[in-house]
Amino acid sequence: MTDPLFLSDDLTDPLPTVGTHVMLAGDEGRHAAVVRRIRPREMIMIGDGRGRAVRGMVVEVGPSSVVVEVAQYLARPAEPRRFVAVQALAKGDRSELAVEMMTEMGVTEIVPWQASRSIVRWSEERGVRSLNRWRATVREAAKQSRRLNVPQVSEPVTTRLLSQRVAGADLTLMLHEEAEHSIIEVDLPKAGTVLIIIGPEGGISADERDELTRAGAQPVSVSDGVLRTSTAGVVALAGLKLRRGRAGAP
Repeated sequence: MTDPLFLSDDLTDPLPTVGTHVMLAGDEGRHAAVVRRIRPREMIMIGDGRGRAVRGMVVEVGPSSVVVEVAQYLARPAEPRRFVAVQALAKGDRSELAVEMMTEMGVTEIVPWQASRSIVRWSEERGVRSLNRWRATVREAAKQSRRLNVPQVSEPVTTRLLSQRVAGADLTLMLHEEAEHSIIEVDLPKAGTVLIIIGPEGGISADERDELTRAGAQPVSVSDGVLRTSTAGVVALAGLKLRRGRAGAP
């Protein structure tokens, strides 16, 4: 099994040298020692959430911390394409499920979207709590999937602000079940930002489709059926990642 990954804001730059000791303390140290019950001689990874980590053997376990002897550096090189998911707010835990799965698939950034048909409304304290939950969700999902980069979760946007982001992206794909073209037909840029817009459970309204299309978004389908907002984004992201990984694919 892959070594467990824990995240720390205290990793130095440059990373600690091989053979030195690193302490994992705070909430992550407590989680490692108490919840995961990490024991001496086990191997773990400690990452900074920005593509860097160290791997090493646990040499000491305290009541709320562990100490690791560094054996290896790990780094995730920057990818030429940034996949940014614009996720419409949805009721219940649908949005958080989408955020979790897209993190596991390697999304770079997630943008909450207050679409016109979103039943949920983020305002004042509720908005702050919800945004913090999304950020906690991507952090835990990154650890679970052993991803050294934790996706950025940006401030929520309106459709007007989203149109501005569409205009600045290298490619924007708007997921829609009635689109004439499939996502597999799209020419991907070799580098830059690919924006993926996922609508709410009630769908993207006609006015929103028109506004986003004028800004440069391309409607595409990802299935021969109608997917839930919690699954559409991860299906689209998986399709794009598989295309990128195929020999000779764009």
